Amino acid sequence: MDTDTEMSAPGKQKWILFGDGSMSYLGVDLHTNSFTVCRRTKQDKERIRTFPIARMADFRKTLRKHDLLAVEATGNTAWFVSQVRDRIRKVTVVNPFQFEVIRRSVKKTDKNDAKTLAFYLSKGMLPEARMKTKENAQLHSLATTRDKLVKQRTALINKIHNVLNSYGIKFKKESLGTEKGLKSIWAYEWDVIVRIELEALVEQIRNLNKSIKTLDKEISDHGQKLEGHESLTSIKGIAARSATVLLTVIGDVNDFADENKLAAYFGIVPRVSDSNETVRHGRITKHGSKLGRTTLVQCTLVAKRYSPYLRQYYERIKSHRGSGKAIIATARKFLGIIYNTCLLYTSPSPRDCV
Repeated sequence: MDTDTEMSAPGKQKWILFGDGSMSYLGVDLHTNSFTVCRRTKQDKERIRTFPIARMADFRKTLRKHDLLAVEATGNTAWFVSQVRDRIRKVTVVNPFQFEVIRRSVKKTDKNDAKTLAFYLSKGMLPEARMKTKENAQLHSLATTRDKLVKQRTALINKIHNVLNSYGIKFKKESLGTEKGLKSIWAYEWDVIVRIELEALVEQIRNLNKSIKTLDKEISDHGQKLEGHESLTSIKGIAARSATVLLTVIGDVNDFADENKLAAYFGIVPRVSDSNETVRHGRITKHGSKLGRTTLVQCTLVAKRYSPYLRQYYERIKSHRGSGKAIIATARKFLGIIYNTCLLYTSPSPRDCV
């Protein structure tokens, strides 16, 4: 193998392309401030270079229409893909959970990681990750931010509730999330220090309420435009915001061959250890979106109250495996209903990814 490593000092060296102009395989080890690229030809020649993120334009000039490129899924992969996909034949976004060659490597360097990606790309042996559409990615990020703000608000409400309890004042915790409940706190006499603490907590809760209300409006306005939103909200147990979250996680339902594939994507399938004649099933994998799983379980808890089919299934599992495993099993069954509903009312269509 002919390997030629070159650094990226501006104005000193150039990344000279080699070969006969045929297809090359590019492995990219991506970071927030730079990325290392290994270009591999069909003749097993390699050349490596590191680019600062600010010099993306220089990297784009080295790309050719017939090149293939592989990069691991990270926080800024979507941006990177949007910068290069129009310059090459195909971009493969690698699922790091399914490709452990790099993570378990004893020689973990940027150059070695890039070379490994280029090598396995040339052999067609990389597990590809799904990329969300731009709209789905933005809406899912919005819903995730809302979830974080709600959790912050809950923590502050709990703090106020604890302060009230310490002074023997009984208050319904739920009421502290409303303006009326917050105002009623001042009906009591407080020491100076305690009053300052409560004022700070109340102000933060009010700000969070305002922000959550704004996000709710945006999620509602944009979510109802998603394909399949109306059909999902027709299912008992799924409200408008929950439907938006579920659809942003699912994306194009036609990507999944069956409901079991979707369940695996949501991370609600058990881990399986199959060796010789021994088969063991463990806890669920919890892969994928945590918000998606939480939303699914919350919808299932409501849906089983209206659906005799889900309720009977839940009670049967609960009787011999407990309520925790029963609700997860029921959630998987409910996800099958969601899958078939989306499949029925969604037509295959090409989608542009971020």
